[in-house]
Amino acid sequence: MRCEEIREMMPDLASGLMGMTPEIGGHLAGCGACSGKMEEVKQTMALLDEWRAPEPSPYFDVRLQARLREEMAKPQAGWLAWFRRPVLAAALTVLMAVGVGLFFSKGSGIYRFGDDEVAVVDSQSTEPGTAVSDLQALEKNHDLYSDFDLLDDLEVQQDVVANP
Repeated sequence: MRCEEIREMMPDLASGLMGMTPEIGGHLAGCGACSGKMEEVKQTMALLDEWRAPEPSPYFDVRLQARLREEMAKPQAGWLAWFRRPVLAAALTVLMAVGVGLFFSKGSGIYRFGDDEVAVVDSQSTEPGTAVSDLQALEKNHDLYSDFDLLDDLEVQQDVVANP
């Protein structure tokens, strides 16, 4: 037998749950490490057999019953007490995630603030200041620019100059 197999069987051998076979006895007689380990296990088992659990205090049961009555007499908090804190924590986490996401987002899109609409130009697709990026900005902000009275007046003046 191998030493690993013997070490796995040592607690059962020391406690008497498993009988000593000639093969195990031969290995223990020939292997000093296993025989020393077996003696240590037997000494540990003997110490555990001598140990006695301490007796509880005679007033333990009385104090336990009094404490249980106190806890039962406390008013119950209800379902909202355990539900409130996790929901509040989850809501704050979601709000923070949305805020951080909006703060660090570099995408394009239209954001609405009340009645005003602000379009964000995607600066990654073209270089700023080129004709293409200017046209893209005008295209995305068309609704915003069409609401300006100044631009409407400018168009009327251009029509008058072009068609006298």
